[in-house]
Amino acid sequence: MTPAKVLITGSGLYTPPNAIDNDALVASYNAWVDAENARQQAAIDAGEREPLAHSSSEFIVKASGIQSRYVLDAEGILNPERMRPQLDERANDAPGIQCEMALAAARQALDSAGVAAADIDLVIVACSNLERAYPAVAVELQQALGAGGYAFDMNVACSSATFAIDNAVNAIRGGGVRRALVVNPEVCSAHLNFRDRDSHFIFGDACTALVLESEEVATAASSFEVVGTRLLTRFSNAIRNNAGFLNRVTDSDPLAVDKLFVQEGRRVFKDVCPMVAELIRDHLSSLQITPSSVSRLWLHQANRHMNDLIARRVLGHEPELDQAPIILDRYANTSSAGSVIAFHLHHQDLEPGAFGVVCSFGAGYSAGCVVIRRR
Repeated sequence: MTPAKVLITGSGLYTPPNAIDNDALVASYNAWVDAENARQQAAIDAGEREPLAHSSSEFIVKASGIQSRYVLDAEGILNPERMRPQLDERANDAPGIQCEMALAAARQALDSAGVAAADIDLVIVACSNLERAYPAVAVELQQALGAGGYAFDMNVACSSATFAIDNAVNAIRGGGVRRALVVNPEVCSAHLNFRDRDSHFIFGDACTALVLESEEVATAASSFEVVGTRLLTRFSNAIRNNAGFLNRVTDSDPLAVDKLFVQEGRRVFKDVCPMVAELIRDHLSSLQITPSSVSRLWLHQANRHMNDLIARRVLGHEPELDQAPIILDRYANTSSAGSVIAFHLHHQDLEPGAFGVVCSFGAGYSAGCVVIRRR
């Protein structure tokens, strides 16, 4: 029996209400630097430590291409004495933070697909950080939406969305699922060290959602067929977060720097760019699609320089803005949500028959490639 064709029929995006531009972020960081250098002045004068350096908006744009970011809470981040979001703890019977984000994005995706929540057979919540170990946020979302079937959480860091798409596609092709909902609620500001000059500007918060359906049941006027998916992982410590439930039994400091996002940026750039470009080109070749036939690359939105380099290696030339759209300038790095935000905001103009690639990459290392065609 020929596997069912799988279509992406709807997408949704939740954008938090608070935006922080580089100037505001830098002002907060530099105020903390001045205060910290004053506290450590004796050690600095004794040559026991180097004074901390200021950041700047120009440095951030040059390093990353990021100019602003959306966050769930700006006040706590911009307070030099706190420098982390201030979010309320929820009661056990209240909707979780990620569930609320997911509801907003999911409802938008369902509306655009013309699908009722009750007709969903599978809900996958896939993101870099989950607000609790259990019960699954996906099951909470399933109940809040009134969706059917089953649900589960998964985490493959910045590749979580594409890995979840692959899971949903295979479930539909297998015949046990007709419609799936993939949701990516990323609260990246909560795992970012806002006191690290090299990374304090990298992340923002957002949530994306996609509806995937078997061609046999889809009714949306516009859709994208999933032509193929390919996943890749290679272990690396270059991007790491050591926060976890074992911290309390190893007696490690729960507030230590390694319990937040840490990375070796230059090493990541050197390792990941060729790996991802090769993954995309090999995947296209296996599907007998030439790079020149690809109208759009919706790449992971981590760093402008990485995206430009990967696009050049895949396409064989300098990409036009509409060939590899950038949204990180205003959203920053939203982990797994980034490539889906790019898709959500930049797919309406493609003609029927046009090919596109959704690709994510990040900690692991992990990378996921989803080749789609406009119907």
